[in-house]
Amino acid sequence: MTSLFKKALFGAAITAGLGAGAAMAKDLVMGSTSPTSSHFTITVAMSKAIEKGFPGANTTVIETGASVDNVLRLARDEIDLGLATGGILIQAREGIGKFEGNAVPDTVALYPYSASVLLTAVRADSGVKSFSDLAGKKFSPGIRGSAAESLISKAMGDFGIDVDLVHGTVGDAVEGIKNRHLVGYSKYGAGSSIDATLQELMTSTEMRLIGFNAEEEAEILATSKGVGFTTLAADLVPGSGEVRAPKVNVFFLTRVAVMDDDTAYNIAKAVHENIDILIEAWPKMASYDMAADAMATMDGGIAYHPGAARYWKEAAGK
Repeated sequence: MTSLFKKALFGAAITAGLGAGAAMAKDLVMGSTSPTSSHFTITVAMSKAIEKGFPGANTTVIETGASVDNVLRLARDEIDLGLATGGILIQAREGIGKFEGNAVPDTVALYPYSASVLLTAVRADSGVKSFSDLAGKKFSPGIRGSAAESLISKAMGDFGIDVDLVHGTVGDAVEGIKNRHLVGYSKYGAGSSIDATLQELMTSTEMRLIGFNAEEEAEILATSKGVGFTTLAADLVPGSGEVRAPKVNVFFLTRVAVMDDDTAYNIAKAVHENIDILIEAWPKMASYDMAADAMATMDGGIAYHPGAARYWKEAAGK
């Protein structure tokens, strides 16, 4: 969707000197991820919450390649807000990693909504029990344009592991694993649980999880801002032991240049005050304190849109 198409879609005339966000403040295109992901489901729920709590707002959810792709679409003014991990937000603002030499410095958070864990699953019959075992094998590093693809591709290079990375969609990865063209794949999922993609695979293919060893974890922590680690319990996938996996906060982002303060404030407020809609779509949200996490990530150095920051400070009583 180009900027011209987006303007035609909403019938918005952009006058000289006005940013796209100011002219189309209530017509919102939300960049999500693959429809097979639970994050797409929660995005649809967010769009409903925004429309309920932000009078006059009209939302359109579109499929994208997730984090990196969404920031690139924000930079091209193809979307108004999109999901991305905290690490990708930092990379975009600082012009590092996937955005080296091409910073998008006004990229900012509107609200956090979950922590995602990077699951790396391989066929049990592949003989792969560690990342080093992936050498010379065909492996999907994640959805094209996603934070998973970015982290795994960089990590394999940093570790000196010569993996035959096969880029594509989640569907491509699932099909490749089922027909034994691929040994496995990586994908961020919501929380420390098995997402729908892996559940589907496990109905026909015996899978196992692999994790990062201490040296690999230290390398990622030293070179990938915004990424932490967590321990996944043994037998999360039957037959798998405990594994260490990357963990990141996930946000909806925008750019200061394309969204005015009042719109950012109203979006954050609408999502927060209608969190029951999110919980209905994603029950695990019931235990998630969005306001507390917004303040914690703000205090931790995540840049927020001034309008959204104003709302979260009010919501937190600060």
